[in-house]
Amino acid sequence: MLFEKIGTGATIEEALEKAKAALNAPEDIDVQFEVLQQPQKKTLGLFGGHPAEVRVYYEIPDEETARKYLRSIIEGMGISDYSIEKQEDGKDIIYNINCEEDYGILIGRRGETLDAIQYLVRLTAKKSGDEVDGARISVNVGNYREKRAENLRALAAKHAKTVLKYGRNIALEPMNPYERRIIHTAIQEIEGVTSHSVGYDSERKVIISLEEGVKPTHPGNGYNNRRGGGRGGRPGGNRGYNNRNNDRPAAPARAPRKDSEGSLYGRIEIKKTEE
Repeated sequence: MLFEKIGTGATIEEALEKAKAALNAPEDIDVQFEVLQQPQKKTLGLFGGHPAEVRVYYEIPDEETARKYLRSIIEGMGISDYSIEKQEDGKDIIYNINCEEDYGILIGRRGETLDAIQYLVRLTAKKSGDEVDGARISVNVGNYREKRAENLRALAAKHAKTVLKYGRNIALEPMNPYERRIIHTAIQEIEGVTSHSVGYDSERKVIISLEEGVKPTHPGNGYNNRRGGGRGGRPGGNRGYNNRNNDRPAAPARAPRKDSEGSLYGRIEIKKTEE
């Protein structure tokens, strides 16, 4: 939005001061000006002549479409006392929502509501041209995403330790692409274990397992010690059931689909602190 005023005076300086006074711009605004007319004295003090004319102006960009749309979502959920802080991290744009009411309304179960809001805001930004030059828009509530990422990394470390000890695979609960990527990245930093995803859509989950050639530290303990045993610990129990399973043809091996395929989220890089 453009704000402007025109001032006149016997000199350019006087016209400029009058125009600025009429504009009454905020102190932190950079006011621009242009001279529209130089002053000219009257001939013989009686004929012709005219005062100086100066135009002053400043411009405030209209609110971004993405931010405006985000406001409409928040207010549509019945939240009125809130603020949106915009942060820029390189080319990425982060809208951080702060509100006095329960954050849970905006976050939802396992962050599903927040992810849906972020997806809609990104679509709106893309259509309106707000998301340019490869910028990616993210929406956060308080510090929810930071806390969630920290908890997921701790969860990955805990289960990786169990896998290294007993050698059995561990399947985590279904997660969205963003959270699965946090787990995969955390597992990559732990020697001796690997991870991949299985399942489809909302039921897709991460499996943590030993890397090929790595031996567990306690292979005789835990779940693997009971596998294949019958009632009372006798070998060969449930033989008929096992035979039926063995008669079935083996399912064809298929490579796990990478989380980056079709995902709205990029790879999450863990920043290492220098020692």
